Amino acid sequence: MTATYRTECGRVVWRNRVKKKFCRLSRPRKTRLKQDCRLGIHFRIRPCADLAVMMFQKHVARQSSSSISTQPTTSAFSMSETVSVEICPPPAGLEAMYERLFTPDCLHFLYDLISTFDEAVDQVDFDDGNCPTFYNQIKGIHNVLTAVHNAFPDAPHISQAPVLMIRPRAWNMVEHNMMVKGKEVPGPLFDFGLVMFHCGKTLFESKSGPFFYLSKVESFLEARLWNNIFVWAQNKLLLPQGSIKATVLIENVLAAFEMEEILYELREHSAGLNCGLWDYSASFVNKFGHRRAFLLPDRSKYVNMEKRFLRSYMDLLVQTCHRRSALATGGMAALLLPEDPHSESYRTVMATVSRLKLLEIEAGVDGFMVYDQNLIQPMQELFQIHTEGDNQLDKLVNHVRVTSKDLLTMPGGGVTLYGLKHNIAVGVLFIHAWLCGKGHFYYRGQVEDSATAEISRSQVWQWIRHQAQLEDEEKLVSRKLVTDITREVMMELCLNCSARVKLRFQTAADMFLEVVLRRDFPEFITSFLNQDHTFLSSQDTQQAEDLNSDVHRAKF
Repeated sequence: MTATYRTECGRVVWRNRVKKKFCRLSRPRKTRLKQDCRLGIHFRIRPCADLAVMMFQKHVARQSSSSISTQPTTSAFSMSETVSVEICPPPAGLEAMYERLFTPDCLHFLYDLISTFDEAVDQVDFDDGNCPTFYNQIKGIHNVLTAVHNAFPDAPHISQAPVLMIRPRAWNMVEHNMMVKGKEVPGPLFDFGLVMFHCGKTLFESKSGPFFYLSKVESFLEARLWNNIFVWAQNKLLLPQGSIKATVLIENVLAAFEMEEILYELREHSAGLNCGLWDYSASFVNKFGHRRAFLLPDRSKYVNMEKRFLRSYMDLLVQTCHRRSALATGGMAALLLPEDPHSESYRTVMATVSRLKLLEIEAGVDGFMVYDQNLIQPMQELFQIHTEGDNQLDKLVNHVRVTSKDLLTMPGGGVTLYGLKHNIAVGVLFIHAWLCGKGHFYYRGQVEDSATAEISRSQVWQWIRHQAQLEDEEKLVSRKLVTDITREVMMELCLNCSARVKLRFQTAADMFLEVVLRRDFPEFITSFLNQDHTFLSSQDTQQAEDLNSDVHRAKF
């Protein structure tokens, strides 16, 4: 039985459709935006309507196009010859970009991070690693507010703590619980607006921001829209222009052809560009997956940063950024260190992460991200041993020539039964995590989130479409084979589980099959879950209890 709770504040409607016993927890109450900020979201959207329409039209045109030029004729390759633009020097705290990635829902974890006196940047993730229930969003923003306003006992002042970089949701997500003139508010505006309204001025006065991390940017038009939002917010808060800095994650193959333009559009607000391995790889399926020439082989065996298309992508990003004096950061290390530092598995993980990060350092990156905070110090030491100074902005890598063919050449290799099972397991476990109100989980020694879920379900969908043959068996990847393997994976995951958990896993498996067996390709799995299913409104009070406790590393 459900009840609808509505509160009208000017032109804004807060809406929560929840179980009665959960209404009190979900009400915004003290987290409501003040009148000026609420209507500001509306007035910010209205002047950008034409730009938003242009973005949508360009997006539809790209989606409907089945071809892409193999010649380096895009402006991303020619702009450097015609436009002289340099990005402002990185502000204090961002000169060396060693980033720890974490979700904002755990108060104790946030307290531990800001209490460490190191050079790391703490990325607060409201996007890939977060399940955007209203409870999670408000609790996460409240935790950030607590940290910024020094409400933690015995914690250092925010000006002395590691820098916080806020990662709002991307443009594919909406906030169902807030409406402006009858329309649901875009998720990124909701997150950005609350953080800036409550913390922007304090972060600026403390010389600790405000810094943001923008994901799923596909074109320069999206960068232009963000720049307009930054300018408007700074005017409203009486902050100097250029106070806001943002790093853009290039996680889409189309954006790789517009890196120069993205930097140009943000200019004084830019904090550089960042590489993203799995989302970038998944974008090939998203944009060109219907073409067999872009068949992506088993990611667990054949896809890594040493392959031509990914190494070229990183080389181009570093070259583009350093030519404009902008920071270029590498990808995230998702591996988790075992608890015993003397074990063989510990040494293996450390060696693997060190080898991959050394490749990025040699490519010229100015920093990288890790999830396990115990990796920060050894990776800092690795960076310092192989570089001079806080970053490598002076490394221009002009000798590297990246062509469109380099960016669009798929790696060789096939499909393995292990890779198929692994992708299915990651996809099912991710949806199960969302059903539990969590945006990430731990599986086989590493953290998994929507990025790995995207590449997992994308590959399964593409292999079914092209009936890829398994390397180790004379079988074709078909709808029936995927359905049968999903049942096998379900049996393994449900061992020793309660009836309630088994039911939830069954629901997750059904939803996963719905995604991968469709004829059309859902562009984002998070949009599919957030828009096409209403499970987010049916979370019970157990979710609140789970989120208030530290989540231990589950051993699936």
